[in-house]
This record gives sequence, C-alpha cells and structure tokens, in this order.
Amino acid sequence: MTGRGRSHGSITVINAMPCGIGATIGVGLETRAVFSEDGDARTVRINNDVSEDTSMAGICVRRAYESAGIPEPGSWTLETDSQIPVSRGLKSSSCACNAILRAVFSHLGVDMDPVDLIRLGVGCAREAKVTVTGSFDDACGCGLGGLVMTDNRRDEIIDRRDVDEYDVVIHVPAFKIRKTGLPLDRLHEVAPLIREAIDITMSDPFKAMTMNGRIISEASGVDNGIAEKAMDMGAMGAGMSGSGPAVAIVVAKGDGRRFAEDMGMKPEETILTETRCGE
Repeated sequence: MTGRGRSHGSITVINAMPCGIGATIGVGLETRAVFSEDGDARTVRINNDVSEDTSMAGICVRRAYESAGIPEPGSWTLETDSQIPVSRGLKSSSCACNAILRAVFSHLGVDMDPVDLIRLGVGCAREAKVTVTGSFDDACGCGLGGLVMTDNRRDEIIDRRDVDEYDVVIHVPAFKIRKTGLPLDRLHEVAPLIREAIDITMSDPFKAMTMNGRIISEASGVDNGIAEKAMDMGAMGAGMSGSGPAVAIVVAKGDGRRFAEDMGMKPEETILTETRCGE
C-alpha cells in the first residue's frame, strides 16, 4: 500500500524566538509526501532540493511507526515534493514533518488527531535539530491554516481564527539562513518589543506582522527595505518571515501579481500564493 500526505506552508506574524510566543498565518504553498515499504533499503528522495539532509525525514518515519506501535521495516521508500524553498523562513521543515507523518500514517491505516500529529512532528524537528523554538507555531500554521498563536514553551495553542482571502507576495532571495547562524542573544533582548506586537496580533495581525518584521530584521542585521517599500506602496502588512531572508507581503485578493510587478521584483525571486484556512 502507498501512503500519501500533504501539508501547506505558513508565514510569520510573530517570531517565537524572543519570548516563546509565536503566531503564523497559513498559505497555499504545498508539500506532498509519498511513502511505501518498497525497495531494499530505507530511502528518502527530496525531489525539490536533492542537496538537503534527509535525517529529519528518517526520524519522522521512525517516530510514526513508534507512535503506531508497529516495528519499523528494514526497507521503505519516501519521496517528497515541495513548493516551499528550504531555509528561507517559510516553514519548510514544519510542513515536511506534517506531510511525511500523514503519508506514513496513511500507509499504516492509522488516524491521529491533527494537533497530536503536529506535536509529534515538532518532536521530530527538535530531534533533528532543525528548529530553535520547537516551531509549534509554524507547524500549526502549516497543519491547521488560518491565524494561529501558540506558546512554544508548552506546545499549546493560545488562539486560532480564520482569516479572509488575501494574496501573499513572497520575496525569496537566493541565499539561505541556517538556524545555527542566528543571533539568539540579540533576539532575546527584543522580547519587550515583540510583546507589544503580540498584544495586537489577534485583532490586527498584519500590523503585528509588520512590527515583528521591523524588530526581527533589525535584531538580526537583515535589511528590511523590501518590506518598507511594500508598506509605502500600500501593502496591508509586510515583514521578514521566520528567521528570513524571505519577506512576506499581504495585499488584497487579486492584486498580488500586479503588486509584485509594481515593486519591480524579479520573477525568479518571487512566489505568489494566498492565505489559507484549514486543510
């Protein structure tokens, strides 16, 4: 039997690194996983980025079998395809964990509560050391959609609500930012400023997103010029997503392509998507 799973991406509203509270909004970008017990070895193929380390994917498979109480076979094949660039702050790891776990559980015929599955995926990401905060906020945004605020210190959802339909323009530079290179001391120092953004997140998420982007960009030493230009041109909200370098820009439904063109963004550095509520 072949198991299939998918998950969607999300963008940052509140970065959880300063004080443990994070918030995200789900977007339409997608990761798909296909799993079977075929082959003569344990094989992972990350089709969209063959240079990426496959250890996290293997951890997801192992822990899915452990959760199901079934011995992991000596051979299996996992393939993933994703629309989400790796190490740009667009939740590629969280999305991959969700999709892989769903594929393995689909193969095994196991049903799991969506939030329990997300928590299992967060554990996989922590074991693989691809996350600083545990990324429960990212994983919830990917797995549940809508606007989600979480306490990453306890892996608990603080609040969640649907969002209206908006276009999301994402500027994706060619370079990557790895978690090991983040200035954690400086990020912790801006916690009081981030708490001000947290206070308005559920009532005005795009303003909070813009505030967060300015704060995190300055603390990280990353230029915030793209987001500032977008706001000057009438975006509803704009800011660095995650630890960057990608910048997410929210505009009215149907305006995304025109907005990107007016910004002068290069096609190879631009992703057009939309907000998403639910799977």
